[in-house]
Amino acid sequence: MHKFLACLFLLSTLTACAGNTKAVTELAPAVPYQTVIPSESPIVTPSESPTIIPSLTGIILPTPTTFTYTVAQGDTLTGIAERFGVTLEALLAANPGIQPEVLPVGTTLIIPATSGTLAESTPTPAQLPAQQARCWSETDGGLWCFALVQNDYAETLENLSAQFTLLDSNGQELASQVAFALLNTLPPGQSMPLAVHFPPPVQANGSAPRAETRTTPRVQVLTATRLQAGDMRYLPVMLENTLVSVDASGRTAQVSGLVILTEAGTANTLWVLATAYDAAGNVVGVRRWESPSALTADEPVSFDFLVSSVGPVIDRVEFLAEARP
Repeated sequence: MHKFLACLFLLSTLTACAGNTKAVTELAPAVPYQTVIPSESPIVTPSESPTIIPSLTGIILPTPTTFTYTVAQGDTLTGIAERFGVTLEALLAANPGIQPEVLPVGTTLIIPATSGTLAESTPTPAQLPAQQARCWSETDGGLWCFALVQNDYAETLENLSAQFTLLDSNGQELASQVAFALLNTLPPGQSMPLAVHFPPPVQANGSAPRAETRTTPRVQVLTATRLQAGDMRYLPVMLENTLVSVDASGRTAQVSGLVILTEAGTANTLWVLATAYDAAGNVVGVRRWESPSALTADEPVSFDFLVSSVGPVIDRVEFLAEARP
């Protein structure tokens, strides 16, 4: 009991606290990677709610698709079309109403897909190595795998994705999936996990429930683009009064706090991401919360939800938030 209380005290010191910490109670486990919407999504056990991550087979690479680009000082439509390997006619067709001779800085353009290669249709990704790649086994033989990436650039990064490939002890490929970040952006100096679920059967050597398998995950970051200065698609927010209360099992934490908009405007979409770590610093769980109400500078929004571990007990929880008009 003394050891448990000491751990709980350590958790409380790792977060910004206000008032009394909530009482620690036994909580139902929360599905990893599930988005929580308080007015729509009741908390359920993993057996009652399917994962939102699709099951994929084979090596999956991003296909050419549309994306957006924010006009910077000195840009021209012709130059933008040449940069992304599209024709000026296709660019104009994808952006009706845009006048080639009038192109205000900050305008968001849709860059259409092309029939060329991936490199011709998407921006060059920023170099972003994975800090860690870990997999944890489920009792039915499935695997939850996490990769942690950190933004060491001065700019915010957007549209993060990575390829997860499982290798056996002989280096043979067992399965592969693409993972997409739960937030659109990663601020400078911050870390965020990407996660995938490999359903059974996975030919892994580890068979103990919730134990780390000896299957080796290989992670390659596929996309990570630098956000242009002055991009108006996101609003600045900050978190205050964050609290973490871990239940008696150590595997589920109740997290709460306050999101504040730091400049004028209204955020109609607000996400809070909670990432759970074990004592060794490994990602063991992640969950996104979506606000049912708008956020304004005059009306902060509070959040309160669960995040659970699919591996060892939770040692700490870290938060990120994202707001869009």
